[in-house]
Amino acid sequence: MCVFYQIYDTISLKKDLSKMKKNSVDFVAVMALVTAMLVWASSFIAMKSAIASYGPMSVMFARMFIASLCFLYFIKSFRRLNFTKEDIKYIALMIIFEPCLYFLFESNALKYTSAAQAGMITSMMPLITAIGAAIILKESITRRLVVGAVLAVGGAIWLSLSANQNEYASNPLLGNTLEFLAMVVAAGYAISIRHLIKKFSPLFLTAIQFFGGTIFFLPFGLYEFDYATFDFNLEATLWTIYLGVVVTLGGNGLFNFALGRVEASKASVYVNLIPVFAVVLSYLILGEKMTFEGAIASVIILTGVAISQFPKGTSKKAVSN
Repeated sequence: MCVFYQIYDTISLKKDLSKMKKNSVDFVAVMALVTAMLVWASSFIAMKSAIASYGPMSVMFARMFIASLCFLYFIKSFRRLNFTKEDIKYIALMIIFEPCLYFLFESNALKYTSAAQAGMITSMMPLITAIGAAIILKESITRRLVVGAVLAVGGAIWLSLSANQNEYASNPLLGNTLEFLAMVVAAGYAISIRHLIKKFSPLFLTAIQFFGGTIFFLPFGLYEFDYATFDFNLEATLWTIYLGVVVTLGGNGLFNFALGRVEASKASVYVNLIPVFAVVLSYLILGEKMTFEGAIASVIILTGVAISQFPKGTSKKAVSN
């Protein structure tokens, strides 16, 4: 009988721990997501600086190529992986969504719209991802997630509208449309990688993205290099290297890691931190000042993200699914 109760207690303990883990905040994932958003926010400044001297497609190719070099050492270990037809399908979708289509849309969007307006469109990604995850991955959408996402999106829109416009917003309608398309494919990417992360490591998934992106952007970069005028300078080159190593490698790696620990709909809410971090980095690097409205909007965004991440109570029911 003692053995039976020991086995019973062990099974019950595992269930309780599993339940506690499910209803608790994963602080490792939170730190990974926050850091990823900080890194990605810096890409607005880096990309603006780089494309001022180089073409956007050339910068994207260099960004993918530099990131790919960091993974050459791991190619041998990747050859031992086994792939099914379904795996290949999701890997292809992941690469097409991001980096290919995502950066194709976003790099051109930043030619026509300001960082503030792009941030406003970026805040729409959580809702797009949550809807897609509910339909495709059958993930639940809780009331708390909906409230947090709506609050965060509202704060992000307010932050973007209160931000000062700059001379790069030559065609906001076109630029914002391209940024919206980038958010749609980013949602598809988050859903695709959520499926793949169950079998493959974040290291492999991040590497295969960059290898695929290098091949995709190569013809665009060559075409652009053939007809565009380039102003080669050290600052733009350093920004391009930063995009390839820190933003692309570090940001994507951290986000992929976090998606292996939290739901896609929850992880995507953190995208609303990008406008906040962009304002702070603009102040620290470019000397731009945050307005009172921007400060209040930043607090609202942080509050929305926090609400969406609170543990789900046992009595709470999902809105759908």
